[in-house]
Amino acid sequence: MTLAQLKKGEKAVVEDLNTDFVPLKLIEMGCLPGNTIELLQLAPFKDPLFLNVNGAQVAIRRETAEHIQVKIVAA
Repeated sequence: MTLAQLKKGEKAVVEDLNTDFVPLKLIEMGCLPGNTIELLQLAPFKDPLFLNVNGAQVAIRRETAEHIQVKIVAA
């Protein structure tokens, strides 16, 4: 499943990402395989997504989120 498929409040662990489509800045902030990400909120048209990545709140486009593979973890 991809990060774009998460529902509000769900937490997931990054399994893989396509570095050709994911900005380096997001990777530097901790969006790396093995790290936990939480979907905090969705904008009205589901783009962008507001995430908690390593304690930092980040907004990313749905297009970018579709290139990040995740696995949901129990809350």
